[in-house]
Amino acid sequence: MRRRRSVGAYLVLPAILVGFALTTGTLPAREPEIPQGNGRVGVYLTSHAVNAARLMDPVLRAGAEGKINTLVINVKNMHGEVTYDSSIPLATAIGANTARVDLSSVLASLRAQGFYLIARQVLFYDPLLAKYLGLETSWVPCSNQLACAYNLAIAEEVAALGFDELQFDYIRFSDGGPLENLYAERFAAVNAFLATAAQRLSGIITLSADVFGRVLWKWNERKIDPIGQSLEEMTPYLDYISPMVYPSHYVEKTYQEDPYRVVQDAMTSGAARTETPIRPFLQAFDRLVPESMTLETYLREQIRAAEEHGAEGYLFWHPACEYDTLFHVLP
Repeated sequence: MRRRRSVGAYLVLPAILVGFALTTGTLPAREPEIPQGNGRVGVYLTSHAVNAARLMDPVLRAGAEGKINTLVINVKNMHGEVTYDSSIPLATAIGANTARVDLSSVLASLRAQGFYLIARQVLFYDPLLAKYLGLETSWVPCSNQLACAYNLAIAEEVAALGFDELQFDYIRFSDGGPLENLYAERFAAVNAFLATAAQRLSGIITLSADVFGRVLWKWNERKIDPIGQSLEEMTPYLDYISPMVYPSHYVEKTYQEDPYRVVQDAMTSGAARTETPIRPFLQAFDRLVPESMTLETYLREQIRAAEEHGAEGYLFWHPACEYDTLFHVLP
């Protein structure tokens, strides 16, 4: 794993709070190529997909054919569910522990087939924990000490399961509100959580995070975003950053209709602001694909832009984990 830069003070989270001890373009189109060296090409999988032969068979076949080499698997999802059999008491107490996936056997099998394995852990969007805390929203503040301790305990437990990398998602506050310089405490809370995670997991597992695609844009330097994500302040604690640069998520028609340009501009802006490798999430679903463009072309243009603008590999997102079109595109 990449050597993380030194970090300052860490967030102290008393274990007593949770009742357990924390342990350890425009250019001519061409066929995309899988990146060489440390580049990873992978797909996102829900825990349900991991248990479904209909979805997993094409994934395993794509791996055997050399089309992909990486899998991102939910260990804690946006429903608040912990998808494996956790020993953390709070996970059981709030009804989060599903034991849906037998990770000991699943990871061994996938590793034997040559996959690099990433655990995706949703953090602060947690309906189950929010209900337990008596909150009227599904969001738990990143500054909540119990939420931080709970998620750090899960992170340490997951790091011991055999994954190559741990990827944090929803490491932010809820979106909405004005873009103003009002959110210093939010940025501090996100950074404090990452600092503690980096300290506790250093040397144990590679660490990454998903962020909004807009975090790569230069205006993010002004720290006016209510979600509390700052590219410069988050990346010193991470080995990789994975911005979700989905063209369909932009309101500008110039971006919605030009997937190459979206990825190109995001990568160019981000690379100018951080030395941490950028491994973007690309859009594999068909939302707002221009009528003049097939999904295959849409995918090829995103891949081409990622390759031509310094991506350290790339990951693909489809909410239903249906990747047949993607696998047809990848060589």
